[in-house]
Amino acid sequence: MTVVLRRVNRVLLGLAGLLLVLGGGAVLAAALDLSVPSWWPWSGPDDVLLSAADRQRWRDEGWWWPVVIAALGIIVLLALWWLLVQFRRARLREVLVDTGDGEAAILRGRALEAVLEAEATAQDGVARAKVSLTGRRAAPRTRVALLLEPYAAPGEALSILGTEALAHARTAAGLPALPTEARLRAVKHRARRVS
Repeated sequence: MTVVLRRVNRVLLGLAGLLLVLGGGAVLAAALDLSVPSWWPWSGPDDVLLSAADRQRWRDEGWWWPVVIAALGIIVLLALWWLLVQFRRARLREVLVDTGDGEAAILRGRALEAVLEAEATAQDGVARAKVSLTGRRAAPRTRVALLLEPYAAPGEALSILGTEALAHARTAAGLPALPTEARLRAVKHRARRVS
């Protein structure tokens, strides 16, 4: 999915860039009174994009403005969707596990995430853990968010995460490395009253 999304993204960016460069170059050529193709709507610096006849051609048609507004709305929605997709990080659906016999097994990404979350949450001082896998099937990466209890030591929690939960996952999946980004936050709590 991410490979397809990258290709579509590159093709759309390339086409948009090409259209903008060609359109901008043609407008600049017309503005400088250079030679432009005969079909181009501007032929000189004093021309307008739409003549008065072109602007008033559809004025009396009742369907014209709703269609124009709907088409522009669809274009805006597609542009917003495209923008939002750029910020979404794709989760890894499966991890390739080397079985040692020249073959490979497939491990579901959600299963590995669930096991990592359970093992990280079982640590003393960790209230909740959230794990997501990113990267490639043969070289996954992990993002871990730990919500720590007020009494937990962040350094100790991070050390145990690396030496236990992540080490077990790396060994179980047969991975040479499992790069991890960890984010630690403390549980919000009220201060104790001392009297």
